[in-house]
Amino acid sequence: MSIILVTGPARSGKSEWAESLALESSNSVIYLATALINPDDLDWMQRITKHRQRRPEHWLTREVPELQLIDAISSPTSSCLLVDSLGTWVANLLAKDATQWEQIVVDLLFALHQCTQEVIFVAEETGWGVVPAYPSGRIFRDRLGNLVRRIGSISDRVYLVTGGYALDLAILGSPLPKI
Repeated sequence: MSIILVTGPARSGKSEWAESLALESSNSVIYLATALINPDDLDWMQRITKHRQRRPEHWLTREVPELQLIDAISSPTSSCLLVDSLGTWVANLLAKDATQWEQIVVDLLFALHQCTQEVIFVAEETGWGVVPAYPSGRIFRDRLGNLVRRIGSISDRVYLVTGGYALDLAILGSPLPKI
């Protein structure tokens, strides 16, 4: 089992870096797409299409927009799992209250501790900007930041993708105490 976290700002190339890491895997790849399909949002659909066109055709794609992500990670497989992305997944579950959300995170972390396959996560960095003016924005930012930190603390490798580079934070940085 191996967990890899790839994080960075919007349009930084994190998905492409994660895809290149998945291509290095000796196993087949299952792409776990967390996006909800919304045909009325043309920009969103163009983004999804761009991701689909970039992926190798032999990769299996599963749509896991909500709790199906935990089920997919919990299902034994010899494939490398590529989860794109945690930010979209958190956004899909924003309606959950704090207690429900914490249980979902506990369940996800438990599934990761039990899994036997390689899992690569793509995650957005949202906490580097202005504090959101609306409660839902602050909840999203805080939940995603906390989740990324918790997954990062159990990851074998953590990459920050920015400015055209992927930096291996596990080599360059010092880990914080686990939360």
